[in-house]
Amino acid sequence: MAAAPILSYEGLSLHQGSGWLFSGLDLTIGDRDRLALIGRNGAGKTTLLKLIAGKIEADKGKRSVRPGLNIVLLEQDPFFTGYDTLMDFALHGPDAPPRHEVESIAGQLGIDMSRDANSASGGERRRAALARALAQDPDLLLLDEPTNHLDLAAIDWLESWLNRFKGAFVVISHDRTFLTRLTRSTWWLERTVLRRKDVGFGGYEAWEEEVFAEEARVAAKMDAQLKIEAHWLARGVTARRKRNQGRLAKLYELRAQRAALLSPQGVAKMQLASDDSKTKSVIVADHVTKSFGHRTIIKDFSLRIQRGDRIGLVGSNGAGKTTLLKLLTGELEPDSGTVTLAKTLSGVMIDQQRSLLSPDKKLRDVLAEGGDWVDVRGVRKHVQGYLKDFLFDPGLVDAKVGTLSGGERSRLLLAREFARFSNLLVLDEPTNDLDLETLDLLQEVIADYDGTVLIVSHDRDFLDRTVTITLGLDGSGKVDVVAGGYADWEKQRQSRMAATSAKAATKPVESAQAPAPPKPQKTKLSYKDQRDYDLLPARVEELNAQISRDEALLADPALYTRDPARFAALTKAIEAARAEKDAAEERWLELAEMVEG
Repeated sequence: MAAAPILSYEGLSLHQGSGWLFSGLDLTIGDRDRLALIGRNGAGKTTLLKLIAGKIEADKGKRSVRPGLNIVLLEQDPFFTGYDTLMDFALHGPDAPPRHEVESIAGQLGIDMSRDANSASGGERRRAALARALAQDPDLLLLDEPTNHLDLAAIDWLESWLNRFKGAFVVISHDRTFLTRLTRSTWWLERTVLRRKDVGFGGYEAWEEEVFAEEARVAAKMDAQLKIEAHWLARGVTARRKRNQGRLAKLYELRAQRAALLSPQGVAKMQLASDDSKTKSVIVADHVTKSFGHRTIIKDFSLRIQRGDRIGLVGSNGAGKTTLLKLLTGELEPDSGTVTLAKTLSGVMIDQQRSLLSPDKKLRDVLAEGGDWVDVRGVRKHVQGYLKDFLFDPGLVDAKVGTLSGGERSRLLLAREFARFSNLLVLDEPTNDLDLETLDLLQEVIADYDGTVLIVSHDRDFLDRTVTITLGLDGSGKVDVVAGGYADWEKQRQSRMAATSAKAATKPVESAQAPAPPKPQKTKLSYKDQRDYDLLPARVEELNAQISRDEALLADPALYTRDPARFAALTKAIEAARAEKDAAEERWLELAEMVEG
């Protein structure tokens, strides 16, 4: 007999503006559900989470909650005004968690909770909000874009925490990798309808295609013409996804070509006098070093960036991504070495500052200065057609910015900035607050962009789909130059870890041949510990390869329809492999600390 749900809604309806945002929705949440909530910006995802949390009341519907259920909501933009420190924020209200629990989680996230709340960065505020939410010991955790402003290390930590979490959670996120790794069921909110399928996000796109295909068959049988206002977006997404498969194939070709031009130090080869790489180069960094105080941020970095390159910058917060970006764009001078920029370079910076968009302005004013036409890099387009290109209903042309959701404002900002003439595009965390369909669009626009692109992002899937070269920073000053995306950089890091492990394992044998003076006694590994220390890096490599193979099979949009059992088996295998990989990495790190002890 199936267990009773911990929370349910029957006939959920909510009136908003001139119509119903939700009407007659039924939903249930089980005690161990891992749910992805998917939908376009403006569909009502955040509102639905607030209804589930009991923060707002529905106009109609019956809400049933298991007695004593502790529901915790991590909001997308928590309100920090009025709190002196981040700890004051974390401990406010009647539902404040124990201080020691907040301190424990904050320590694991690497956040100083004594920081001034008003001057804290977005990443610091997000960590503080996570510390407050997770320390409340939730039975049901509702997460609204939890990875926004987090670096890769913090995202990895959060994934590990949620994998161990004993309760249920519902998550809204644009991070495909995060969703694929964690979720087992999907809610799809689309055109006021909430659908559920007990398949994780890895199977969402295949399910979406299946639903759209069925709708098209039903419409054809009824001999009714689909209304463009209701269905242009759905058809556009389907076509866009197919086009993006072709773009991915082209991206892989570009990566292979770029790999052939990179020496081990990351400098383009220039042996042939007839090579036209000099004319293609837009930024040339030669043995660049930059320090602040006693800390070297960038050390002896060289790279020739060519016209058309898509460069991704990755690393933890504080590793030096912003410093490297400023060096490459000429905003910052190196301490030694040189950075040469092409004289014709004209850049546009998109940093998702939605606050710069006046809420009282109309969309027409933002894009076309109140007129009907917008110049898109030298080509005139009607403002309504251009809005449609960025997934807006053309009828919103005279709507005010203040009526848009956060994600829609981000999309409007992208539309405005992409219209400007440039041959260098700098994107600083461009994926924050964007829905998955807008991410597909952004991928398409970047692929078609004629110039060079520099992207700072913690969105692993987005980087894998977009960049030709990844610059990986670990905080030591060294910059890895890898032809490929985030996964290629991660693979190189894993190989380096395995090599380090092998080297460390041979040291005791070498020392036995030439006795050294007595040293302070170290912890001696047991036979099992030593064996794990030697073999785990290779096992992690095997698991990474297995996960990559299974994810490639799972990416087939027809797999779920053709062989649902195979699809389910692959999903379970990926989940198990990731769990084993996480455990193996944690075990190896523990042993490495003992070896270094």
